[in-house]
Amino acid sequence: FTHPHKDHMAGLDDIRAFNYFQNRPMRVFANQLTQAALHKEFAYVFAEKKYPGVPDIRLHDIPDEPFYIEDIPVTPIRVWHLHMPVLGFRFGDFTYITDANRIDDAEKDKIRGSRILVLNALRKEKHISHFNLAEAVELVRELNIPEAYFTHISHQLGTHEDINRSLPEGMSLAYDTLRLKIS
Repeated sequence: FTHPHKDHMAGLDDIRAFNYFQNRPMRVFANQLTQAALHKEFAYVFAEKKYPGVPDIRLHDIPDEPFYIEDIPVTPIRVWHLHMPVLGFRFGDFTYITDANRIDDAEKDKIRGSRILVLNALRKEKHISHFNLAEAVELVRELNIPEAYFTHISHQLGTHEDINRSLPEGMSLAYDTLRLKIS
C-alpha cells in the first residue's frame, strides 16, 4: 500500500477471489501509518475469530531501506501528498508514484535511472496535494526518464486523445489494461 487513503485501500476486501483461487493468503506490504488504518477500516480481516470467506492476508512492514519480495528488489520512495508521507516504489527499472505533489532530492536520486515511471498528474490546473500535468512532465524531464505514464488523472484533464497528442515523446496517459514490460 502507498498510503492510508480510501481510494488506495478500499480494494482490500476484493482479494477474496485471490484467496479462493490461490488457496493461500496474500502477502500485503504497508508502513505503520497505513497498517493502523487497515486495522481500523478492515477490523474483520484481523479478527481472532474470522467469518468464513474473509480476506486472508499476511501483513508485512515496509522498511525504510530497499528490501526484497521473493527475488524482486523493492526500493521505497518517500514522497509528499501535501503534508502526508506517501510511498512510491521502485522495482528494478520501473518506478510507481501516485498521490504526490513533492519529492525531495534524496528521493529523486532513487528514481533516477528508471526506464519507466508511472506518476500521478491529476489535472492541468495547480492542485494542493497532487502533481498537475505540467509538473509531472517537468519531473520526468528532470529525471531523464525515457518512458512515462501519467495516472490518477481526473475528468478535468481532458480526453486521452487530446492530452496524448500534446505530450512530449515518451510520455502518455495510462489507461485500464495497460501492460508494461519491466525488468
